[in-house]
Amino acid sequence: MVRNFVFFCGRRLWIGLTLTIVLSTVTALAQDSDERRLVDLTNEARTQAGLKPVVWDANLAAAAHAHAVLMSQQGEISHRYPGEADLPERAASAGAHFSVIAENIAGGTSPGQVHGAWMQSQMHHDNLMNPNIDHIGVALVPAHGTLYAVADFTKSVESLSNEQVEASVGKVLAGKGLTLMPDASGARKYCALNDSEQGASLDLKARFLMRWQSADATKLPPQLEQRITSGQFKQAAVGACDPHGDGAVAGGPVFSGYRLAVLLY
Repeated sequence: MVRNFVFFCGRRLWIGLTLTIVLSTVTALAQDSDERRLVDLTNEARTQAGLKPVVWDANLAAAAHAHAVLMSQQGEISHRYPGEADLPERAASAGAHFSVIAENIAGGTSPGQVHGAWMQSQMHHDNLMNPNIDHIGVALVPAHGTLYAVADFTKSVESLSNEQVEASVGKVLAGKGLTLMPDASGARKYCALNDSEQGASLDLKARFLMRWQSADATKLPPQLEQRITSGQFKQAAVGACDPHGDGAVAGGPVFSGYRLAVLLY
């Protein structure tokens, strides 16, 4: 997890950035005109640069609002306060699903001033104009004569149930010639173990076991692909469970993607 913070002072404006971390689409409008204006300014800038506009996400907005309230109570801006969860955790807890997440924060006097300052800072500009993001949640909370602003940006991940995830992976495995075992209980138990646990106590009798987390339920890790193409295995069991923090991920960090286990027989 990489974070960079930049703070500028002047004319009651401070801005800070958490750079992109390499983790339900809601089309409702922002809660008030100031928040809507900040989203509009973001999309105007992205459109002018030939980028796709970002879509409002109510779950991200809820996470952003909770953090903006904390900033207003503290009377200063910060990406994290003592006892507060970090950005990925609080966004995931609010119901957002994502594989990439970033955050801009500010204290200013208007949406235009906040947006202008972000655009003038290279890091904030790059964050806001990231072509990989597709959703946004914004909160603006007035206090102490200052408008405390939070904008959370994500690349969203489709929200699927564990059963839907298992079905997606099972379809991929079946397409590779494996027969799916109807009993997924063992794979689910193995999936739920901590990464340090090997699963010997489960007595699964599988010849190969693997678990991972990913934003794409249809993409298998290379190590698993290699085992399947070896031709040594005829059957497979698939289990899905809740993600474990940042987790052990194939291809990069995932904060609210999918956690999976595949057992080969």
